[in-house]
Amino acid sequence: MHTPDGHTRTCGLIGHPVAHTLSPLIQNHMAQATGQNLVYLPFPVAAGDLGAAVRGALALDFLGLNVTVPYKSDVIAHLTEIDPLAERIGAVNTLVRCQGGYKGYNTDMPGLYRAMKQDGVEIAGREVVILGAGGVARAVAVMLLEKGAAGVHLLNRTRDKARAVAQEVNRMAGRPFARAYALEDYGQIPGEDWLVVQATSAGMHPHREDVPVEDPAFYRRVEIGYDLIFNPGVTRFMKLTESGGGRAYNGARMLVYQGVIAFELWTGTHISQGTADELCRMMAQAL
Repeated sequence: MHTPDGHTRTCGLIGHPVAHTLSPLIQNHMAQATGQNLVYLPFPVAAGDLGAAVRGALALDFLGLNVTVPYKSDVIAHLTEIDPLAERIGAVNTLVRCQGGYKGYNTDMPGLYRAMKQDGVEIAGREVVILGAGGVARAVAVMLLEKGAAGVHLLNRTRDKARAVAQEVNRMAGRPFARAYALEDYGQIPGEDWLVVQATSAGMHPHREDVPVEDPAFYRRVEIGYDLIFNPGVTRFMKLTESGGGRAYNGARMLVYQGVIAFELWTGTHISQGTADELCRMMAQAL
């Protein structure tokens, strides 16, 4: 790694909390691998200080920032520009220096898409089941619309919440693209061989045994199950998917690729597949 000097550029992560983050591991490794004189650090930002943090980063000439919970939507008010995909998703996780400020991007969803492609999962023309109806589920639905999926089926504990997300996505689509169901009504979803994206926090450490759907009959219809959680590395959703005969993936590769895309936006360099694979191995060890 470069010893920081007068030419070192700074990038960082803002959010609350940030102490547990693996992003410095990912970003500083890429800086080293590509010979960039860049250092990446986590910065905890207290409630109410978000605007001051963004203005401070600009004043200190930070090259860019990642943004994590709880500021991914609130940060939009502090941007000079916003990428159209991030605007449609309604969440920004990457800020890139532009004329007079920062431009906001969402690299989480392109990261998920890149991970899926790497795992040999084709989205175009496919119906996709999404578990959940929060911000992440909405972002996944928008990404799937962008990438040419045939439609999405939102399954949520409260159907009304799923219906609100479906209506919003359908307005963007200009057609009936998304449908909403209560969890127990999954039997109404047509077809077999589902691609399912688990977009709730159920199963995240320390609540490892939680899962949105318990019913083994559900998992017999899952061909590919994507859990966006990366800690633990194997969730109960993944185990149930595999016991039903399906392939299961976690969110670690998505986490790596969202970081890769952010790094590429900041530096204009290309990260090789070899480096990305190395980062995935490092992530697995770190977890």
